[in-house]
Amino acid sequence: MKHKHHLKAKKGAWFVPLRGSYIPVSWQGWFLYVPFLLYIILVFLLVFQDSRPITSQLVILVPYLVSGLIVMTWVAKQKS
Repeated sequence: MKHKHHLKAKKGAWFVPLRGSYIPVSWQGWFLYVPFLLYIILVFLLVFQDSRPITSQLVILVPYLVSGLIVMTWVAKQKS
């Protein structure tokens, strides 16, 4: 028998925890989440546009991704 999980947001919450991450549930959450996704895409495009070795691309990419994820997770945790 399958159980359906319903997301329950606290009153005024911008995000809801889901499987170790957070998803936006309000316009404020989406207002932060969409630019975050654009940031991730832009970082990938800028890093992988050159024909450098993959190791140097990863050295450049990882700090940007980790710092972005840390900030977004912290904000989502505070606003959930």
